[in-house]
Amino acid sequence: MSYKTQEIKKGINLHEIETNKFKTNLMAVFITIPLLRETVTMETLIPAVLKRGTATLDSQDKINMQLENMYGATFDCGIEKIGDNHVIKFYLEDLNDSFIPNDNKLIDKSINLLLDIIFNPLIIDGKFKEEYVNNEKNNIKQLIESKIDNKDTYALNRCIEEMYKGENYGLYKYGYVEDLETITANSLYGYYIELINSSKIDIFISGDINIGEVLNSIKENKNIERLKARKSNIIINNEETEIKNVGKEPPVGCADSPLDKGAKLIEEKMDIGQGKLVIGLDINLNEKDAKFPISIYNVILGESATSKLFQNVREKASLAYTIRSNYVRQKNNIYIRSGIDIENYDKATKIIKEQLKEMKNGNFTNEDLKNAIKYMESGIKSVSDEQDSEITYYIGQELSGSLTTFDEYIQKINNVTMDDVKKVANAISINTIYFLRN
Repeated sequence: MSYKTQEIKKGINLHEIETNKFKTNLMAVFITIPLLRETVTMETLIPAVLKRGTATLDSQDKINMQLENMYGATFDCGIEKIGDNHVIKFYLEDLNDSFIPNDNKLIDKSINLLLDIIFNPLIIDGKFKEEYVNNEKNNIKQLIESKIDNKDTYALNRCIEEMYKGENYGLYKYGYVEDLETITANSLYGYYIELINSSKIDIFISGDINIGEVLNSIKENKNIERLKARKSNIIINNEETEIKNVGKEPPVGCADSPLDKGAKLIEEKMDIGQGKLVIGLDINLNEKDAKFPISIYNVILGESATSKLFQNVREKASLAYTIRSNYVRQKNNIYIRSGIDIENYDKATKIIKEQLKEMKNGNFTNEDLKNAIKYMESGIKSVSDEQDSEITYYIGQELSGSLTTFDEYIQKINNVTMDDVKKVANAISINTIYFLRN
């Protein structure tokens, strides 16, 4: 496998992942813009409208028919929040040309179709088609309103919202129902034009490809030719950029130990049978390459089945149905998420805090460290087993402002020591405790 990046125009990059592990090619286009309250809902609506029709294929049925004629190629699109950026994403997967008879050059057709959907939309009277915009506004409304249905995800989003209240990262990635009322086919098209002319654009192609041919096919594409060079405006988030506001005065009702100082306690009531506890941790460590010991700390704390949280909260104390932690590198946070009986809130929270203190005191073993390194190494190696996971890894690297190859990542993980992990543990503080209960 080889990974190469080259600039097509200023602000528009092509990323090529040359691999013969798959029978398919996967193409992806990411349009990245800073998260802003006034535009977040429009950015969610745009890919939904674009997939409805192009200037040459004016309905979703015609697009689907074209995909079917391309040996069952598949298309998908959506939106993601990566750090303080909003990322509109488009994917098209097709069969590799080596498995197609008569040398049909399916990859060229796929490139042209994907770029046509994104950059050559159906426009009527100088705006998006009214019917498509109105239909998709209703769909997005239902999507936003359904966020309450998955209580685990809802609780995590609410904890993040409280941690980052008044900040862009606290925005809900799908936007807000009240914004939909003011969006018209005309205003949405106007913003779309602004978006494609000023945003960072990254094009990924993964598969058994001829890099030179792919580059020429993209450069000569009429949609790419029309795009202007741009100085893209994105926000770089990584472990070095995220400085936490430590030492603030604790709110009324909060514990005042160093671990808890300034922590917010948020309780929300809903008609549910199982409580959802989310504890948002700040990592007050901004050194270069801090992500490697932080990742190991997170595995020992709560990511794996051998972790302290799983073993002590779930297995020994039987206080949780589920419990795990995950590290969000872009914002230098760890989130502990647990499903518990509502009456066990105090006990579960107490034991979770005890595990954080155990880590601070260095009460973990060399065996814990070795197991965590093996776990991380296995996870990194598995990323390249799926094309979409590999592309997701590289767009994350791109938006963090640095590139770490898989081999480099594994090497740096293996260099993490007990002292490195303990240093991380002593840089952890609780920002917010969120509890969803009945």
